[in-house]
Amino acid sequence: MNDIAPGLPPIDDDDLLAGEFVLGVLDADARREAQRRIGADRDFAARVARWDAHFAPWLLRVDGVEPGAHVWPRIRTTLGWPAVEASRKGLWDNAAFWRGTTALAVAASVFAVAIGVWRTPEPVAPVPPVVVQVPTPAPATEEAAALPVTVLATDDGNTGWIARVAPDRSKVLMVPTPRPVDAGGKVNELWIIASGEAPKSLGFVSNDKAHSIDIPATLRDAVAAGAVFAVTLEPEQGLPHAAPSGPIVAKGEILAI
Repeated sequence: MNDIAPGLPPIDDDDLLAGEFVLGVLDADARREAQRRIGADRDFAARVARWDAHFAPWLLRVDGVEPGAHVWPRIRTTLGWPAVEASRKGLWDNAAFWRGTTALAVAASVFAVAIGVWRTPEPVAPVPPVVVQVPTPAPATEEAAALPVTVLATDDGNTGWIARVAPDRSKVLMVPTPRPVDAGGKVNELWIIASGEAPKSLGFVSNDKAHSIDIPATLRDAVAAGAVFAVTLEPEQGLPHAAPSGPIVAKGEILAI
Protein backbone atom coordinates (compact mmCIF):
# COMPACT_ATOMS: atom_id res chain seq x y z
CA MET A 1 0.00 0.00 0.00
CA ASN A 2 1.17 3.52 -0.74
CA ASP A 3 0.97 5.45 2.59
CA ILE A 4 1.77 8.78 0.90
CA ALA A 5 -0.88 8.65 -1.82
CA PRO A 6 -3.39 5.82 -1.06
CA GLY A 7 -4.99 6.26 -4.48
CA LEU A 8 -1.71 5.46 -6.27
CA PRO A 9 0.39 2.27 -6.53
CA PRO A 10 3.68 1.93 -4.57
CA ILE A 11 6.19 4.68 -5.42
CA ASP A 12 9.33 3.80 -7.38
CA ASP A 13 11.86 5.84 -9.43
CA ASP A 14 9.51 6.08 -12.42
CA ASP A 15 6.73 7.37 -10.14
CA LEU A 16 9.07 10.01 -8.73
CA LEU A 17 10.04 11.09 -12.24
CA ALA A 18 6.37 11.21 -13.34
CA GLY A 19 5.42 13.32 -10.30
CA GLU A 20 8.31 15.73 -10.84
CA PHE A 21 7.30 16.05 -14.50
CA VAL A 22 3.72 16.96 -13.55
CA LEU A 23 4.94 19.62 -11.11
CA GLY A 24 7.39 21.10 -13.65
CA VAL A 25 10.46 20.78 -11.41
CA LEU A 26 12.67 18.84 -13.86
CA ASP A 27 15.49 20.56 -15.73
CA ALA A 28 15.14 20.97 -19.49
CA ASP A 29 17.04 17.78 -20.44
CA ALA A 30 15.18 15.61 -17.94
CA ARG A 31 11.83 17.06 -19.00
CA ARG A 32 12.51 16.38 -22.69
CA GLU A 33 13.41 12.79 -21.82
CA ALA A 34 10.21 12.44 -19.78
CA GLN A 35 8.16 13.83 -22.68
CA ARG A 36 9.82 11.30 -25.00
CA ARG A 37 8.91 8.47 -22.63
CA ILE A 38 5.29 9.62 -22.43
CA GLY A 39 5.01 9.13 -26.19
CA ALA A 40 6.88 5.80 -26.25
CA ASP A 41 6.08 4.13 -22.89
CA ARG A 42 2.38 3.64 -22.17
CA ASP A 43 3.04 2.57 -18.58
CA PHE A 44 5.01 5.76 -17.89
CA ALA A 45 2.30 7.87 -19.58
CA ALA A 46 -0.27 6.24 -17.28
CA ARG A 47 1.87 7.12 -14.24
CA VAL A 48 1.97 10.78 -15.39
CA ALA A 49 -1.81 10.75 -15.81
CA ARG A 50 -2.27 9.34 -12.28
CA TRP A 51 -0.07 12.07 -10.76
CA ASP A 52 -2.02 14.66 -12.82
CA ALA A 53 -5.26 13.44 -11.28
CA HIS A 54 -3.73 13.20 -7.78
CA PHE A 55 -2.36 16.76 -7.67
CA ALA A 56 -5.05 18.57 -9.69
CA PRO A 57 -7.33 19.24 -6.67
CA TRP A 58 -4.41 20.68 -4.65
CA LEU A 59 -3.36 22.91 -7.52
CA LEU A 60 -6.77 24.22 -8.48
CA ARG A 61 -8.63 24.49 -5.17
CA VAL A 62 -6.29 26.66 -3.09
CA ASP A 63 -7.54 30.07 -1.98
CA GLY A 64 -5.50 33.12 -2.93
CA VAL A 65 -3.14 34.54 -0.30
CA GLU A 66 -1.15 37.74 -0.21
CA PRO A 67 2.59 37.02 0.28
CA GLY A 68 4.61 38.80 2.98
CA ALA A 69 6.81 41.75 2.09
CA HIS A 70 9.94 39.61 2.57
CA VAL A 71 9.03 36.98 -0.05
CA TRP A 72 10.04 38.71 -3.27
CA PRO A 73 13.38 40.15 -1.92
CA ARG A 74 14.29 36.64 -0.77
CA ILE A 75 13.47 35.18 -4.20
CA ARG A 76 15.52 37.90 -5.93
CA THR A 77 18.49 37.23 -3.62
CA THR A 78 18.28 33.48 -4.31
CA LEU A 79 18.38 34.18 -8.04
CA GLY A 80 21.47 36.39 -7.61
CA TRP A 81 19.56 39.63 -8.29
CA PRO A 82 19.54 42.77 -6.10
CA ALA A 83 17.12 42.32 -3.21
CA VAL A 84 15.25 45.52 -4.13
CA GLU A 85 14.33 46.36 -7.73
CA ALA A 86 14.45 49.89 -9.08
CA SER A 87 11.27 51.97 -9.00
CA ARG A 88 9.81 50.30 -12.12
CA LYS A 89 6.38 48.80 -11.45
CA GLY A 90 5.17 45.80 -13.37
CA LEU A 91 4.27 42.14 -13.20
CA TRP A 92 6.05 41.45 -9.89
CA ASP A 93 3.82 43.99 -8.12
CA ASN A 94 0.69 42.33 -9.47
CA ALA A 95 -1.35 40.47 -6.82
CA ALA A 96 -2.79 38.18 -9.49
CA PHE A 97 0.75 37.00 -10.27
CA TRP A 98 1.28 35.92 -6.68
CA ARG A 99 -2.07 34.18 -6.45
CA GLY A 100 -1.16 31.98 -9.44
CA THR A 101 2.36 31.38 -8.10
CA THR A 102 1.02 30.45 -4.65
CA ALA A 103 -1.24 27.75 -6.15
CA LEU A 104 1.70 26.14 -7.96
CA ALA A 105 3.96 26.46 -4.91
CA VAL A 106 1.42 24.69 -2.68
CA ALA A 107 1.27 21.71 -5.07
CA ALA A 108 5.08 21.56 -5.21
CA SER A 109 5.41 21.75 -1.41
CA VAL A 110 2.90 18.93 -0.93
CA PHE A 111 4.84 16.73 -3.35
CA ALA A 112 8.17 17.60 -1.67
CA VAL A 113 6.81 16.72 1.78
CA ALA A 114 5.44 13.43 0.43
CA ILE A 115 8.76 12.43 -1.13
CA GLY A 116 10.66 13.41 2.01
CA VAL A 117 8.40 11.19 4.10
CA TRP A 118 8.82 8.27 1.67
CA ARG A 119 12.62 8.48 1.81
CA THR A 120 12.88 8.77 5.63
CA PRO A 121 13.86 5.49 7.42
CA GLU A 122 11.19 4.02 9.67
CA PRO A 123 11.40 5.85 13.02
CA VAL A 124 11.76 4.02 16.31
CA ALA A 125 9.18 6.30 17.91
CA PRO A 126 6.12 8.14 16.50
CA VAL A 127 7.06 11.29 14.64
CA PRO A 128 5.04 14.46 15.36
CA PRO A 129 2.95 15.58 12.37
CA VAL A 130 4.48 18.19 10.08
CA VAL A 131 2.68 21.54 10.18
CA VAL A 132 2.71 23.33 6.83
CA GLN A 133 1.71 26.99 7.04
CA VAL A 134 -0.46 27.18 3.94
CA PRO A 135 -4.18 27.82 3.46
CA THR A 136 -6.23 24.64 3.92
CA PRO A 137 -7.79 23.66 0.57
CA ALA A 138 -11.42 22.67 0.37
CA PRO A 139 -11.91 18.87 0.53
CA ALA A 140 -11.55 17.40 -2.93
CA THR A 141 -14.53 15.50 -4.23
CA GLU A 142 -14.06 12.14 -5.96
CA GLU A 143 -15.12 13.79 -9.22
CA ALA A 144 -12.51 16.58 -8.93
CA ALA A 145 -9.76 14.13 -7.96
CA ALA A 146 -10.53 12.01 -11.03
CA LEU A 147 -10.20 14.88 -13.50
CA PRO A 148 -6.82 14.71 -15.29
CA VAL A 149 -4.86 17.80 -16.28
CA THR A 150 -2.77 18.59 -19.35
CA VAL A 151 0.65 20.24 -18.98
CA LEU A 152 1.50 22.77 -21.71
CA ALA A 153 5.30 22.91 -21.83
CA THR A 154 7.51 25.64 -23.29
CA ASP A 155 10.42 24.94 -25.65
CA ASP A 156 12.87 24.86 -22.72
CA GLY A 157 10.83 22.14 -20.98
CA ASN A 158 9.25 24.34 -18.30
CA THR A 159 5.55 24.41 -17.51
CA GLY A 160 3.73 27.26 -19.27
CA TRP A 161 0.13 26.41 -18.38
CA ILE A 162 -1.84 23.59 -16.79
CA ALA A 163 -5.23 22.86 -18.36
CA ARG A 164 -8.18 20.98 -16.88
CA VAL A 165 -11.21 20.22 -19.06
CA ALA A 166 -14.70 20.09 -17.54
CA PRO A 167 -16.36 16.63 -17.71
CA ASP A 168 -18.87 17.86 -20.30
CA ARG A 169 -16.06 19.61 -22.27
CA SER A 170 -17.93 22.92 -22.09
CA LYS A 171 -15.00 24.73 -20.40
CA VAL A 172 -11.27 24.45 -19.89
CA LEU A 173 -9.60 25.91 -16.79
CA MET A 174 -6.17 27.40 -17.63
CA VAL A 175 -3.65 27.91 -14.80
CA PRO A 176 -0.51 29.77 -16.01
CA THR A 177 3.00 29.85 -14.68
CA PRO A 178 3.06 33.67 -14.64
CA ARG A 179 5.26 35.28 -17.28
CA PRO A 180 5.89 38.85 -18.51
CA VAL A 181 3.64 40.30 -21.19
CA ASP A 182 4.96 40.37 -24.74
CA ALA A 183 7.11 43.45 -25.39
CA GLY A 184 5.55 43.80 -28.84
CA GLY A 185 2.01 44.05 -27.49
CA LYS A 186 0.84 40.62 -28.65
CA VAL A 187 -1.33 38.35 -26.49
CA ASN A 188 -1.61 34.60 -25.88
CA GLU A 189 -4.21 32.67 -27.88
CA LEU A 190 -5.25 29.08 -27.05
CA TRP A 191 -5.79 26.51 -29.82
CA ILE A 192 -7.14 22.97 -29.92
CA ILE A 193 -5.53 20.77 -32.57
CA ALA A 194 -7.29 17.47 -33.23
CA SER A 195 -5.32 14.71 -34.93
CA GLY A 196 -5.02 15.44 -38.65
CA GLU A 197 -6.97 18.71 -38.43
CA ALA A 198 -6.11 22.41 -38.56
CA PRO A 199 -5.84 24.40 -35.29
CA LYS A 200 -9.09 25.90 -33.99
CA SER A 201 -8.99 28.95 -31.71
CA LEU A 202 -10.45 28.90 -28.20
CA GLY A 203 -9.62 32.57 -27.70
CA PHE A 204 -7.49 34.61 -25.34
CA VAL A 205 -5.59 32.94 -22.46
CA SER A 206 -4.09 34.95 -19.60
CA ASN A 207 -0.35 34.93 -18.91
CA ASP A 208 -0.67 35.70 -15.18
CA LYS A 209 -3.97 34.46 -13.71
CA ALA A 210 -6.12 31.33 -13.76
CA HIS A 211 -9.42 31.55 -15.62
CA SER A 212 -11.94 29.41 -17.50
CA ILE A 213 -12.43 29.49 -21.26
CA ASP A 214 -15.74 28.45 -22.83
CA ILE A 215 -15.40 25.71 -25.47
CA PRO A 216 -17.91 26.20 -28.33
CA ALA A 217 -20.23 23.24 -28.88
CA THR A 218 -18.82 22.81 -32.39
CA LEU A 219 -15.31 22.21 -31.02
CA ARG A 220 -16.05 19.94 -28.05
CA ASP A 221 -15.59 16.73 -30.04
CA ALA A 222 -12.07 17.91 -30.92
CA VAL A 223 -11.15 18.13 -27.22
CA ALA A 224 -10.22 14.48 -26.74
CA ALA A 225 -7.29 12.26 -25.81
CA GLY A 226 -4.58 12.58 -28.46
CA ALA A 227 -5.47 16.16 -29.37
CA VAL A 228 -3.08 19.00 -28.51
CA PHE A 229 -3.58 22.27 -26.67
CA ALA A 230 -1.22 24.99 -27.97
CA VAL A 231 -0.67 28.66 -27.12
CA THR A 232 0.68 31.15 -29.66
CA LEU A 233 1.48 34.87 -29.61
CA GLU A 234 -1.05 36.75 -31.75
CA PRO A 235 -2.26 40.34 -32.35
CA GLU A 236 -4.97 41.28 -29.88
CA GLN A 237 -7.11 42.74 -32.62
CA GLY A 238 -9.28 40.15 -34.35
CA LEU A 239 -9.39 37.54 -31.56
CA PRO A 240 -10.32 34.74 -32.01
CA HIS A 241 -8.34 34.28 -35.23
CA ALA A 242 -9.07 31.84 -38.03
CA ALA A 243 -5.52 30.47 -38.01
CA PRO A 244 -2.35 31.01 -35.97
CA SER A 245 0.26 33.40 -37.35
CA GLY A 246 2.69 33.81 -34.43
CA PRO A 247 5.19 31.54 -32.69
CA ILE A 248 4.16 28.68 -30.39
CA VAL A 249 4.67 29.64 -26.74
CA ALA A 250 3.69 26.28 -25.18
CA LYS A 251 1.91 23.06 -26.10
CA GLY A 252 0.84 19.76 -24.56
CA GLU A 253 -0.95 16.59 -25.64
CA ILE A 254 -4.21 15.66 -23.93
CA LEU A 255 -3.59 12.24 -22.37
CA ALA A 256 -7.08 11.72 -20.96
CA ILE A 257 -10.40 13.54 -20.49
